[in-house]
Amino acid sequence: MSSLERAVEPTPAQVALKGLCPRCGAKTLFAGMTKFADRCAACGFDLTMFNVGDGPAAFLTLIVGGMLVGVAVTLQLTIEPPLWLLALILIPLAVIGVIGSLRIAKGALLALEYRNSAREGRIADK
Repeated sequence: MSSLERAVEPTPAQVALKGLCPRCGAKTLFAGMTKFADRCAACGFDLTMFNVGDGPAAFLTLIVGGMLVGVAVTLQLTIEPPLWLLALILIPLAVIGVIGSLRIAKGALLALEYRNSAREGRIADK
């Protein structure tokens, strides 16, 4: 691939936030909420060769969970709401926080794998 073609590729942040193909920049990365498309509809780039796995979900669960524990402790110490109210507030926030950020994290990881020519079990020699 020439340097001119590489210059038009979107950044990992653009891929993650907008769901762009890491090669051509078309908005074709996802086939569902968090499921990758098999191929880019615009350039035909095979997206199945990237294995993002469950890493983003595990990290996001820990990060969002840690933040929500802080919110729960703060709420409990300041206004002392009943347990059912805490659950009513925090459970939906946890689900929305993890699933909402999962798409971004998976897109970023795929873009970084593409940019660094990483493949499962190895990193390509440059």
